[in-house]
Amino acid sequence: MSENTENKGFIRRFLDAPPDSVSKTVIVAVALCLVASMIVSAAAVALRPIQEVNALKDKQINILQVAGIYDPEADVVEAFAAFEPKVVELETGKFVDRFDPKTFDDRAASDDPEISVALADDPAGIGRQAQFKTVYLLRDDSGAIDKVILPIHGYGLWSTLYGFIALEENGNDIFALQFYEHAETPGLGAEVDNPRWKSQWNGKKLTDESGDLKISVSKTVPPAGPEYHIDALAGATLTSVGVHNLVRFWMGEAGFEPFLKNLNEGNL
Repeated sequence: MSENTENKGFIRRFLDAPPDSVSKTVIVAVALCLVASMIVSAAAVALRPIQEVNALKDKQINILQVAGIYDPEADVVEAFAAFEPKVVELETGKFVDRFDPKTFDDRAASDDPEISVALADDPAGIGRQAQFKTVYLLRDDSGAIDKVILPIHGYGLWSTLYGFIALEENGNDIFALQFYEHAETPGLGAEVDNPRWKSQWNGKKLTDESGDLKISVSKTVPPAGPEYHIDALAGATLTSVGVHNLVRFWMGEAGFEPFLKNLNEGNL
């Protein structure tokens, strides 16, 4: 009984206190923060499944776009069914059945110490590299591979750029490159999204006849020739260097080179 009386006494004292009193102001502020935080937390939990679905849809749209088959009028899920996802072990360049390619999370894999390694030589600025990556095969009507979509990422000026590069069936001719997530400077580094700049990648080659990696993002045409050259972004030197480094890293020996060699030789 006495405890209830004390509680009522506190409530009465709180209600009777002046609106601008320090104690009343602090209590109201704390209460509002607690209620607001609970509402935000509840909303975040409730909306997470929707956010995950939207993120997956956006990723699928980008894969469709980089492969050149995106139709805004078509159902994304149905259109994406044309792709055959496969998990590749980077070291061997071979497909593995260890993971379900439909649910394998490349980003989470990069943070998993059991299936990723810390990089000492890290030109792409990614820190850790997963030993397995998901690739997407697009086949023609005869069942032969038409295009291969490879995930790539690396650091630019302000952010990590995440994207895809689409290669022709020989694993050397570039069909397109597209980034779907980054935080580069609008009007400068963010011009990696400019259709005119992206169109340069179509028809360029990764390696020369000897198999040496030659693709380059630079201000001038390299000695290898224009078929390996992408113009650097004007006023965005560090972003251009970042794109150059990340593409060469993922297309090189530490990235998809073993897989692309197997693809070219028909050893998948």
